[in-house]
Amino acid sequence: MSEDKKLDTEIMFPEFYFEDLKPGLRYRNPIGRTVTDVDNIWFTLLTNNMNPIHFDKEYVEKNYSGEPFRGRLVVNGILTLAIAIGLTTYISSKGVMLGIENVRFHKPVFAGDTIYAEAEVVEARESRDRPGFGIVKIKTRAYNQNNELILECERVIMVPKRGYVWR
Repeated sequence: MSEDKKLDTEIMFPEFYFEDLKPGLRYRNPIGRTVTDVDNIWFTLLTNNMNPIHFDKEYVEKNYSGEPFRGRLVVNGILTLAIAIGLTTYISSKGVMLGIENVRFHKPVFAGDTIYAEAEVVEARESRDRPGFGIVKIKTRAYNQNNELILECERVIMVPKRGYVWR
């Protein structure tokens, strides 16, 4: 690989270690993810979610014709959460997720909506149990194409310090 190519990759994808993840650090992914009916139906059925609001158009048209649904299939909330987290893993790509807290869905998502997400480091501390690692809490917010808040959550991740490896 040429030196120029390596430099471009490093600029696009810097590695964030515990020392880099200070409270207040924010990352907003400029790339969004448009959700399709196929994404929603496959994910819902793959996870054995039996709520017909996610995959049965006739059911939704009959039972959810009013606002904000208007007879449209609702994107599975866990899929929305997964996309939002995926869009923000750039800031936590070296970490191991320990948990997700305080998940709030503010607006439903429908096929054709594009999800954008941002992450903000809200807490960071040394790990008490694993020397060489830190525990970081990241607040994730997801927005639709109209910049309306659709989801918020907090992720807790364990991140290595520079030079440390899991043993």
